[in-house]
Amino acid sequence: MSELLAPPAIPTPSVRHLDAALVWLMALTCGLVVANIYYNQPLLAAIGHTFHIPDSQATLAATATQVGYTLGMLLIVPLGDMLERKRLILWMLVGAAVCLGGAALAPTFALLAVASVLIGMCSAVPQLLLPMAAHLAPEADRGRIVGRIMSGLLIGILLSRTVSGYAGAHLGWRMVFGGAAGIMLALVALLAWRLPQDRPTFTGTYASLMRSLGTLVRELPPLRRSALVGASVFAAFSVFWTTLVFYLESPAYGYGSEVAGFFGLVGAMGALAAPLAGSLADKRGPSYAITVGLVLALASYLLLGVGGGYLAGLVLGVILLDVGVQSAHISNQTLVFSLRPEARSRLNTVYMTGYFTGGSIGSVVGGLAWTHFGWPGVCAVGGAFVALALAIHRSYGR
Repeated sequence: MSELLAPPAIPTPSVRHLDAALVWLMALTCGLVVANIYYNQPLLAAIGHTFHIPDSQATLAATATQVGYTLGMLLIVPLGDMLERKRLILWMLVGAAVCLGGAALAPTFALLAVASVLIGMCSAVPQLLLPMAAHLAPEADRGRIVGRIMSGLLIGILLSRTVSGYAGAHLGWRMVFGGAAGIMLALVALLAWRLPQDRPTFTGTYASLMRSLGTLVRELPPLRRSALVGASVFAAFSVFWTTLVFYLESPAYGYGSEVAGFFGLVGAMGALAAPLAGSLADKRGPSYAITVGLVLALASYLLLGVGGGYLAGLVLGVILLDVGVQSAHISNQTLVFSLRPEARSRLNTVYMTGYFTGGSIGSVVGGLAWTHFGWPGVCAVGGAFVALALAIHRSYGR
């Protein structure tokens, strides 16, 4: 905690060193922090029962967290180009711990929703760590290193559902949030000891920093394309994971939150493809790797629509969806980081704001599709989002 209270350091050249242990620490941190956003998904039914609200309203907790994450990326992550990243990361983790504790104690759904927004904002830490890693990594290995760190983030996204589903079934959903608060405080101590300082490159004001986001969007067509593709593909991802717990608890399967969490473990197998996707982007180019990922994601929704009523079809569809979405995302991010090295935090802000805006839309649309059209509607909407991403990727700018 002394790192948090220390006076601002005099800027010194950034430490351009990224050993294997630091890469794995960054991956672990990304996984544990991003999990904060997804703990609530297998718990939505239990949260609804606690507050006596319908499923369609309970899904708003997942949407609120993703909206908060989007706001954090838009308003806080650009500061990574202006403020010393390490100190900013530590303060955000402290804020996440406080907000998670508030969620655990929330007496009403409205207060839980407010806490969820704040949890999302403070959990944008991975979007500061990834530009830091891209800055420290050798250019020839950037895709592989970003992919390795992303594998931690993606495993965190998926295993968070396993952990929260199991813990929620046995200990209650409030204990999930309380435990997550403790994990954030442990990370503060670990990163204060091990994370290197990273000198900012932007010397203007916060207002000029935010204005520069619009300049980057106007001047970089590949950034616009990547943001649109990312938004569409993450919408497809969120459609599935927001509604899966309701499908599994329906008469089609009759399972509870524990089994929904198990599917997070299944999906984590797909996250192991993240470093391979980064290497493919290094060797064949990001555009090729993005196409491969989108084709796999589209195939997954075809399989889920036809065979989702069978457990084997559902499991295979989950793996294909996660491999496809992760491959497209990592390749997209590798492309974005290569555009302007001095503005990587802001480039990541533009891309990830689009990405999680799509995720928020996917959560809402997925909930509506489930309520009105059931599982066939969910698969149709998810497949349509992937098809849109593929169309944008293949035709944008021609």
